[in-house]
Amino acid sequence: MRLDHVSYVASHDQISDVVNRIGSQIGTAFIDGGIHPKFGTRNFTAPLLNGQYIEVVCPMDHPATDATPFGRAVKKKAEEGGGWLSWVFNVDDISLIEDKFGRKAVEGNRKKPDGTELKWKQIGVKDIFLMNELPFFVQWQTKNHPSEDGTAEAKIKKLYISSENKLEKSFFKKEIYNSLTNTDIEWINPNQIDNFIGIDSVDFETRNGFICIE
Repeated sequence: MRLDHVSYVASHDQISDVVNRIGSQIGTAFIDGGIHPKFGTRNFTAPLLNGQYIEVVCPMDHPATDATPFGRAVKKKAEEGGGWLSWVFNVDDISLIEDKFGRKAVEGNRKKPDGTELKWKQIGVKDIFLMNELPFFVQWQTKNHPSEDGTAEAKIKKLYISSENKLEKSFFKKEIYNSLTNTDIEWINPNQIDNFIGIDSVDFETRNGFICIE
C-alpha cells in the first residue's frame, strides 16, 4: 500500500482556472486526463515525485454523475465550492480490501485525448460520504500511470486533515501509517475550522520552496 494521489474538486466552469492556479503553484503543467464515462466526471492530472500525482476533477452534466458514488461525491464537493476531496492509496491486491469492506471494487477507466486508455479498480468511495477523512483505494489495471505524464517537479510533504477520529474507524489504519514514509499528517480539531471534516490543505515541496494549497 502506498499513497497514490490526492484529488481536488472544481466546478466544470472553473476547472481551467483551478488547474492553472495549482499548476503554477507547484511548478508543474497539468495534462488533460479525459473523461471518466462510468462516473460522469473528467480530470486533469499533474505528476509528482515519489510516483504520485495530483488530480483536479469536476462533475459533468451526465446521468452517471448522479448514479455513482464517485460522481455524487465530486458533484457534492463542487456544489460546496470545491476543494480537496480525498487521498487515495494504491494497493497490489484489491481483493484484500474487498474482503474487509464486504463488497466488490468498482471498475473505472478513462481515455486521454491521445487515445491512451487507463483502467483501474477502486473501493471505499462510499465511505467518504460518512467519514470524509478516510481515503479510498485503487488497483491499477494498466501499466501507464499518471505520475509518468509529464515531468514531476514537486512532492507531497504533509496533509492537514480535520478529524477527531484520526483513522480510528479505518480497517487499514496501521497499513496507512506504515506506508506514509515520505508524507506527514497533521490532525486538526474540526472545531477550529467550522466543524469541517476532511482534507483541509496539503503542503508541497517545490523547486521554489514549500507551498500550501487549501
